[in-house]
Amino acid sequence: MKVRIRRLITVSTIGIIALAALIYGFLPKPVLVETAKAVRDPFRVTIEEEGKTRVKDRFVVSAPVAGFMRRVELKAGDAVEKGMPLFTLEPLRSQTLDPRSRAEAKSAVSAARASVKAAEKREESAGIDAEFTADQLNRFQRLLASGAIAQEQFDQAEAAAKSAAAVYMAAQAATNVARSELKRAESILNYSATSQATEQEAIIVRSPKAGRVLRLYQESEGAVNMGQPVLEIGDPRDIEVRVELLSSDAVKISQGTVVSFEHWGGGRILTGQVSRVEPSGFTKISSLGVEEQRVLVIVDMTSAPDVRPQLGDGYRIEADFTVWEGENVLQIPASALFRVGEKWAVFLTKANKARQKIVAVGHRNGLRAEILSGLNEGDTVIAQPDDAITDGGRIKVRKTEE
Repeated sequence: MKVRIRRLITVSTIGIIALAALIYGFLPKPVLVETAKAVRDPFRVTIEEEGKTRVKDRFVVSAPVAGFMRRVELKAGDAVEKGMPLFTLEPLRSQTLDPRSRAEAKSAVSAARASVKAAEKREESAGIDAEFTADQLNRFQRLLASGAIAQEQFDQAEAAAKSAAAVYMAAQAATNVARSELKRAESILNYSATSQATEQEAIIVRSPKAGRVLRLYQESEGAVNMGQPVLEIGDPRDIEVRVELLSSDAVKISQGTVVSFEHWGGGRILTGQVSRVEPSGFTKISSLGVEEQRVLVIVDMTSAPDVRPQLGDGYRIEADFTVWEGENVLQIPASALFRVGEKWAVFLTKANKARQKIVAVGHRNGLRAEILSGLNEGDTVIAQPDDAITDGGRIKVRKTEE
């Protein structure tokens, strides 16, 4: 009898243990979660975008006239003073004469010299005629006074004298023209590409402002056109930052917005202030091939030049625009939030169970979110809830983040 009772107790115990194990096996296992606490700390909402530095007042020095520029001795980065010579322009060189052109030029000179001699002889002949008719007019004037000739004879002599004088003046003018033609023909030989301009003919272009040479557009000597850029001058210490923001972000920026600059190569964080948001946007293709509407924002650098001596013109820099900030803001990780209808919610952890709680969310900066209501400081929330977590479900904390 006792043996039967012991066997019955043993079998019952084994059955109960097996049933408990079966029930435990079908029970849902707790979900491993990471948690974070709601804390009060300073909170900033920023817009991050890459920018590029540029000198505020830049001067593009160009050739004032067409000419032949001598080699520029300055290099990019050289310091210049106001009024300092930058480059020198000479008059444009004449074309080079090939053997045939030179022979033709010499023949033209010979012909021009012969024309001068012929013109001088004609001038000499006309001069003799003019002198003779002038003397004859003087004699006729004396004879007219004594009544020896008629008035008509005197008038004829006077007309002949005036005609001879006019012919003589025309001959002198023709001689001058012939001499000018000779000079023109000789200039083709005397002024060729091998001729050097004198210092009196050269034009020295001077610096309009003190600063440094930012860029050289042309360094070697050669012909330049009027208005052709040669070099750029500016002060690298007086720089601003040019940032292209998405239009949806630009509407949050206004004049005076505080900007901080990181990852520019130096150890310190630089500061700036928005000076201008341009009123018109433009379309730009992103690296992924997507069309974006962007707006140009200009930021004045407020950090002293001494803390950024290596920062120059056209350098890449990351700009953080402070859209909003608070000193004592209740906040949690933004990843803890999820949607319940049109509202935001979080999972609180209580007694190893998840409890859903509706919250009101304020500002967000991508990593953190401001909580307006629904949570208290020190509340623990699930940092990254997934679909496996339900309201009232069992959880197991894997790691707690403060």
